Amino acid sequence: MSADTPRFTVEEVDAVNPPRRAHVDDIPEPAPEAAPVETAGERKRDYLSGFLAEKPQGVNPGEPGGEIYEGVVAALRDIFDPEIPVNIYDLGLIYGVDVAEDGHVAVTMTLTTPHCPVAESMPGEVELRVSAVPGVRDAEVNLVWDPPWDPQKMSDDAKLELGML
Repeated sequence: MSADTPRFTVEEVDAVNPPRRAHVDDIPEPAPEAAPVETAGERKRDYLSGFLAEKPQGVNPGEPGGEIYEGVVAALRDIFDPEIPVNIYDLGLIYGVDVAEDGHVAVTMTLTTPHCPVAESMPGEVELRVSAVPGVRDAEVNLVWDPPWDPQKMSDDAKLELGML
């Protein structure tokens, strides 16, 4: 390419027709007696109807979304830290909830500090409350210090309650 050859060309036009805008009226209505049928590349009109109201199918009671697991989480949300007006689940003190097939529940938790005044009584209260959940055979509470608790483990609800958001 020489220095005299232009790299692009300019085309001048007098007017351009604007593209036609799409309208909802352009969509053909399905026949009322016919069920919506999918064709290649086309979705049914009501593909999301009832999506949010539908419950998961075949969820194990011990898995998240199951009866026992959700009952344990609800029980944990009823236990409040005596120094902070937030439940221990949203505070981020619960590191894990494991539900076995036979109804044995293991809760792994921590406290805000090792010198917490409820360090002796809190695990016992957690064990008592979790054991009372229907479907739980027995409960075990494992108190751990690693990883240490920090405010980043709190839920957004807890941060909002404490004015941290």
